[in-house]
Amino acid sequence: MTLSAMENVWLLPKPRLNDLIDLLRDDGFEVIGPQLDQGAIVYGPLRSANELPIGWSDRQAPGSYRLEKRNDDAYFGYAVGPHSWKKYLFPPLVRLWQIQRDGAGFVTKAVEPDPPKRALLGVRACELHAITVQDRTFMNRAGQWTDPIYAQARERLFIIAVECEQPGGTCFCTSMGTGPAVSPALPYDLSLTELDDAFLLRTGSEAGRKMRERSKLAPANEEQNAEGKRRVEAAARSMGRSLNVIEIRDLLHRNQEHPRWDNVAERCLACTNCTMVCPTCFCSSVEDVTDLGLESAERVRHWDSCFNPEFAQVHGGNFRTTIRGRYRQWLTHKFASWYDQFDVSGCVGCGRCITWCPVGIDVTEEIAAIRAADGAHMEAGK
Repeated sequence: MTLSAMENVWLLPKPRLNDLIDLLRDDGFEVIGPQLDQGAIVYGPLRSANELPIGWSDRQAPGSYRLEKRNDDAYFGYAVGPHSWKKYLFPPLVRLWQIQRDGAGFVTKAVEPDPPKRALLGVRACELHAITVQDRTFMNRAGQWTDPIYAQARERLFIIAVECEQPGGTCFCTSMGTGPAVSPALPYDLSLTELDDAFLLRTGSEAGRKMRERSKLAPANEEQNAEGKRRVEAAARSMGRSLNVIEIRDLLHRNQEHPRWDNVAERCLACTNCTMVCPTCFCSSVEDVTDLGLESAERVRHWDSCFNPEFAQVHGGNFRTTIRGRYRQWLTHKFASWYDQFDVSGCVGCGRCITWCPVGIDVTEEIAAIRAADGAHMEAGK
């Protein structure tokens, strides 16, 4: 490692993580981070580093999630849980406008977005990639349209990334090229790599550099940097899942009638869990709600899912009536037609959809099954 690279890596002792949280709070940020709640590691407001799930890990498998105590006091010794950061940028429920009766008429009131300043602590590399995917969806889409609610929340964000050292049993970020290391090209302000007694800290923006200067940290040494790199490389070799993504777009597009879709439809409950926990899914619906006295009404936008039967209901009928069609739409969109829309995959390999599927449907297994029978299927179709 060169001297200039070494100078850009700093050492944050673990007890001083609280100092960083305090600085962010002093600057008016609501600090959001991982914590234990209801038998899972979820995201919520933090006042202190002591509220982090220190000494806890998780065991994940298809349709299974369990917390476990570690034999050390690691601050970030677990994989991702059921929450994703998208709920702070793309809220599950948001009011778009209101109308109020005013005499013989009505007054319309637009609702201007005014999200709080938030600092997200503990954002993994796969989740940073998910944020960049959502950026393409909601900001300057096709050079024409930007969602003001998303853009305002994004502008007020301070991101503290954490390199992953404990992939879960359903993680496959290495296959998707999205982790576990935090690339300097990703959108973060600070990034942390956990050692036994300290964090390696790097800056990824001007705001992050200023925060680091205020923290008055000492540079890390070569041995500490080597240890951090070793831990992240070990994580990359211990993924719970893998996926062959070579020509995956064309593979799925040419297998729209593959018999595997019938197989998965027999197991899928169309419960929408996979889309709710996914950090990139963005389906939504708009609903008008009127009070019982007919004095006011409002229009709200809420999360929806392509697995809902009503989602494909249009004038004249429903164009996706079967679970087979809905699952095929979701998986093909995620891994194939997302490239057509946004020039990037819609999957970041976080594994949430596998873990939180009640019947344990595994996207890596489904795609592998389609690939394994691809040649034979094409021959049969001639």
